[in-house]
Amino acid sequence: MIENYNPDVLTCLANLSSDEVFTPPNIANQMLDLLPAEIWRDKNATFLDPAAKSGVFLREIAKRLMEGLKDEIPDQQKRIDHIFTEQIFGIAITDMTALLTRRSLYCSKKANGKYSICEGFDTPDGNIMFGRVIHEWEGDQCKYCGANLKTYDRDESLETHAYQFIHTDTPEELFNMKFDVIIGNPPYQLSTGGGTDDKKSATQAKPIYNKFIEQAKKLTPRFISMIIPARWYSGGMGLNQFRSDMLNDKRIVKLVDYINSKDCFQGVDIAGGVCYFLWDRDHSSNECEVVNFSGDYVNSATRPLNEFTTLFVRSNDAIKIIDKITKQSSHFMDEIVSPIDTFGIPSKEKGHKKKQPGDITLVHSVGYNDQGESYISKDSIKKNRQFIDKYKVKISIMVPQGGEVGIKPENGYRSISTPQILTPGQVDTFSYLNIGFFDTKKEAENLVSYVNCKFTRYLIRTTYSSVHVSKDNFKFVPLVDLKRSWTDKALYSHFRLTDDEVNIIEKTMRPMKAVGGEDDGE
Repeated sequence: MIENYNPDVLTCLANLSSDEVFTPPNIANQMLDLLPAEIWRDKNATFLDPAAKSGVFLREIAKRLMEGLKDEIPDQQKRIDHIFTEQIFGIAITDMTALLTRRSLYCSKKANGKYSICEGFDTPDGNIMFGRVIHEWEGDQCKYCGANLKTYDRDESLETHAYQFIHTDTPEELFNMKFDVIIGNPPYQLSTGGGTDDKKSATQAKPIYNKFIEQAKKLTPRFISMIIPARWYSGGMGLNQFRSDMLNDKRIVKLVDYINSKDCFQGVDIAGGVCYFLWDRDHSSNECEVVNFSGDYVNSATRPLNEFTTLFVRSNDAIKIIDKITKQSSHFMDEIVSPIDTFGIPSKEKGHKKKQPGDITLVHSVGYNDQGESYISKDSIKKNRQFIDKYKVKISIMVPQGGEVGIKPENGYRSISTPQILTPGQVDTFSYLNIGFFDTKKEAENLVSYVNCKFTRYLIRTTYSSVHVSKDNFKFVPLVDLKRSWTDKALYSHFRLTDDEVNIIEKTMRPMKAVGGEDDGE
């Protein structure tokens, strides 16, 4: 810890990460509603927010305990002192949020200050801890959170974002006590400074919310509830083990899912949406209550989280549709979709304008949402050369409009960018995902008609929890006969979907034109 650390509050504000999202009181209370009612009448129950920002969780907990313990501790001041000194604890993520949390909880930035409503503290911190810690570097990354040395080895006047709760091997020693409830909204991610090769974007973000959940589990509380991005359902950098652990954890009792983060955090776009959950130490059933929120639509179902083994399908409505289709199919499109970076050409490669002998055409991105053509030497292509002279169907590796977070559900979703056909002698960069390779143009056109169908794009969308598209997102899309063209009507009939199942797909997806054009309704 650095002595005499006294940052300017405006510097703190300027350096508060955009991934440290403040929780609205109504959402905090919805999460607290998941806990058993009797806990608010238990004067021995203890609560920890390991990522306190505004103090909203602790404040709302205090309100409930004040009401629940009226009979047990009739004297109001004694009840306040008991609750604040013996039951409620927090670890702030910055010096500024420590002050905010104390102000929310004690009505004073100092727990023992003149205006504090609690008379039981001798120190200004009370039970809201903040210790400025530093990252522990192994090479160019922090061994605890993966933060990048170049980005986060910072001046003392700036926040390091080395969060105290996860930057220790012994979290139980922070307060030297057991907690009944650990609840909060942890920071979501930190920059890693980019990938190790130039095919990746200049900067990448490594999730860290999983670290808070893993650390909380080490403390074996009775309950854990945290609100986090939903990207862990099927993606997320370095989240494979975390996803497996979550899907197979029989202690998760309830999962509340918001496909659009704005339905939860007004004005905040979080690609893939958000979720919160209740983890119950004493629960051992494989069944979990899953609640879907999408605009005004709410749907609840009890089902296993690990139903599809390696990913979580968030939509309760989609489960029966997927089950029906997969039982009728033996092959799926993930068998023909290329891994990302088909030809080993980085996104920044723009080729050259004048064609030279031995060149082929390079399709590359231009700006945010356009593409251009140039030339590149055929000899420079080292990966998948066998596909150069095939017809290729490509889409963007990005979900449209940043994950379609701003789309109103009633307007429908696209799921993918407009498919395009590359002819023999054309290749593309890392910006695109190639979803099929063919000897004939007709088969390529038939694939375009197939993936433009609402049926197909709905099945792709059931696997989304990120802004990126990969071959894994095609695992439920049946590999149909591509010697013919397809329409939604033909697909609904072929897979014997009911009127209710067709209606779910139709109301979820917006139309796209059959070949090459923009989607209708733009």
